Amino acid sequence: MLTPEFFSEIKEWQLDHLAYEVMWISESGEIVFANKAWCEQLNYAKNELNGMKIFDVNPRLTEKKWKTHWQEVAKKGVVNFTTIHQRKGGILYDVEVSAQFFSNNRKNVICAMVHEITQSTFYKQILDTSESLVKMGGWSMNLQDNSIIVTNEVLRIFETEESEEIRPINAIKYFKDPERFQELIAASIAKARPFDETLSVKDAKGQEKWLRCAGLPVLVNEQVKKVIGVYQDVSDQHTNLLSLRLFKEIIDQSEDIVFVWKENGELLDFSESALKQLRYKAGELESATIYQVDPNVDEQWWFSHFEDIKRRKNFRMEWKATRKDGSQFPVDISVNHLYFQGEHLNCAILRDISERKQSESDLRMAFEEIRSLKDQLEIENEYLQQELRVNQSDIICQSEAYEKVLKQVEQVAPTDTTVLITGESGTGKELLAKALHQNSQRKDHALVKVNCATLPKDLFESELFGHKKGSFTGAIADKEGKFKIADGGTIFLDEIGEIPVEMQAKLLRVLQEGEFDMVGGEKTMRVDVRIIAATNRDLEKMVQEGNFREDLFYRLNVFPIHNIALRERKEDIPLLAHAFLQKYSAKAGKSFQRVSKKTLDALAKYDFPGNIRELENLIERAVITEQGNTLFPGEWIPNQKAGVISGSVDWKSFEQMQKDYIIKVLEKTNGRVSGVNGAATILQMNDKTLFAKMKKLGIEKKVVIKS
Repeated sequence: MLTPEFFSEIKEWQLDHLAYEVMWISESGEIVFANKAWCEQLNYAKNELNGMKIFDVNPRLTEKKWKTHWQEVAKKGVVNFTTIHQRKGGILYDVEVSAQFFSNNRKNVICAMVHEITQSTFYKQILDTSESLVKMGGWSMNLQDNSIIVTNEVLRIFETEESEEIRPINAIKYFKDPERFQELIAASIAKARPFDETLSVKDAKGQEKWLRCAGLPVLVNEQVKKVIGVYQDVSDQHTNLLSLRLFKEIIDQSEDIVFVWKENGELLDFSESALKQLRYKAGELESATIYQVDPNVDEQWWFSHFEDIKRRKNFRMEWKATRKDGSQFPVDISVNHLYFQGEHLNCAILRDISERKQSESDLRMAFEEIRSLKDQLEIENEYLQQELRVNQSDIICQSEAYEKVLKQVEQVAPTDTTVLITGESGTGKELLAKALHQNSQRKDHALVKVNCATLPKDLFESELFGHKKGSFTGAIADKEGKFKIADGGTIFLDEIGEIPVEMQAKLLRVLQEGEFDMVGGEKTMRVDVRIIAATNRDLEKMVQEGNFREDLFYRLNVFPIHNIALRERKEDIPLLAHAFLQKYSAKAGKSFQRVSKKTLDALAKYDFPGNIRELENLIERAVITEQGNTLFPGEWIPNQKAGVISGSVDWKSFEQMQKDYIIKVLEKTNGRVSGVNGAATILQMNDKTLFAKMKKLGIEKKVVIKS
């Protein structure tokens, strides 16, 4: 028990006047002393320290972790680290801790000096960087402790040096319409209503500005805990729009048609030339909509088009303008995005290009062909430039069963051998294909994926081998096939079992000879392509049923890799679940950090007929429906009845099944492999092939010979 005499001996360390939080903790975790700063920071009174332990302050700690931490500090003397502390009432905040070990007369204690670092976290760095890029300042008001954080850009906008001046109750004096500003803030806090409006202000120096004011409430358990907002000086945009109106008279004198459209399709303004060119009378375009002026436009197209305008800001396009009498003429449209008083606008300038189009009519077909070729070249370039940087370290695995699969990948990847990946749907066969390519000598060339299950039957040959212009209806230009695009690289034929029977002979030719003919082509093409195929179907059974060529099967099955199901590698479920949790928590803006043991136990009891894809979908669903830092079991956990495979069956890997069967046959032949009555004859295999298979599976003759 630490006595007051002990503290009298080390009283020089009891620095109650320090700005830093200081506390002393015994080996059992009891807080035996805390200075005034510590008590104020965590909202505890001195008399509340009796009986408190470090676990009350740091919710991340367990007794086991504390014991390890104590030993580390005792050994090193001083340990610095960052963690979180919890104020009285449950509010968490980031801290930096310097822990020092002291021993006096066999009485040991850790002295921890604590400093809050919340305001220097990653998010504030993002705000500080962003404000210089977009000239937009951010602020955050915490409703729990009434604190406010503002960026330098906000202070500059309001021409003040005091953060308190930006607090809404103080900032209201800058606004010309204080009632509206107060209404926006009040609705955000009371009703969790975000806002985004442009308001006029007069800063601390009396300068008038137009500000875009936006705010987003942050909810915790359906209560607003914080409001995050931005102020953006949009005075220049406002001035530009006023200038636009000043020059409207000049625009009206132009022959070009000028329209200014609202996002909802209403016509805000137009030039006098619009009346002349489109043959309307004065007043007929007032309050018109885009749907009335242009019958070629519907609501769905306009919405998509306006989203494109907001994204691209400005671009040009060709269109057909419609006159009042219904006649049309070609125009070149310059589309420009404007933002005025919180409203997105489309300023469209239309120029009549009828004469130019007339002179180009005899070249139109040639232009179409060139454009088609250009599009095809862009597709080919995309394949060549898109390198899939995937290696075996991206495959999450800790189970011995799956390590054998990865060992096969490691063995065959450096070669040009054809690989057939088998396994159930959702096991990650495509990921293995990417790993094979990335670890091969072809990694600097394209990996072209072809999903045989999604290709229309009548387009199979064209997609794989390409076609010549005019070879069939719709073939307006030559097109390179996937095999030509993959030349020098790798082609991944996913769902190979779905390839039509009539196409299998042509695929076999590419496999054996490395050559093919384009649809409608006269010249045989040669390519150097490594082939990786994958399927979840039983190709041997399909061969027996006549749905798959036997010679093609053996040509594909040079190096088979069976990708095992998730139920055969359940040791990987915790790693996979945690990885998916991090992925979808970040996307959903959730704070999940770990998966509880109960959740992992529940997942381990399920057989996952949909394999890794099903597990990923379950975690994504859980992130959407659940809350908190830890993912606990919920209604999203499937019961075993949802599966198609009983968990009580002792499932074996494909290799183990092969091994067991070969041993049974060898027992029947008393260990004899070759000869008329040997195991090779029974198994319809070459005896050398069987010996090689036995060696690979670890089968020794002395093991199977009965005593």
